Amino acid sequence: MIHAIGLVETTSIAQGIECADIMSKTADVTILVAKTICPGKYIVMVSGDVSGVQQSVNAGVDLGAETVVDSFVIPNVHPSILPAIGRANALKDIKALGIIETFTVASLIEA
Repeated sequence: MIHAIGLVETTSIAQGIECADIMSKTADVTILVAKTICPGKYIVMVSGDVSGVQQSVNAGVDLGAETVVDSFVIPNVHPSILPAIGRANALKDIKALGIIETFTVASLIEA
């Protein structure tokens, strides 16, 4: 069971890879996603217990410095969040649709 997720989003792929490295070494966390999301942007998402995820994200933000555009830690994350991020939720009988547009992936996941 995943207790918390955390994410660091950078405007540098190289810096994002370095953030993934330090984040995985700082605490007992699992990297869920580490990838380029568009030209020049990179995200690293980790899971684990709340304190480990917080330590990991703090280390990534500190290392990423001026390249970090957003970050978050969500404690007690709802089980439907991860399948939604991975586009694995089956949608049936849609009667309405809402759209949220954001500048960063982190703020979209938080929304």
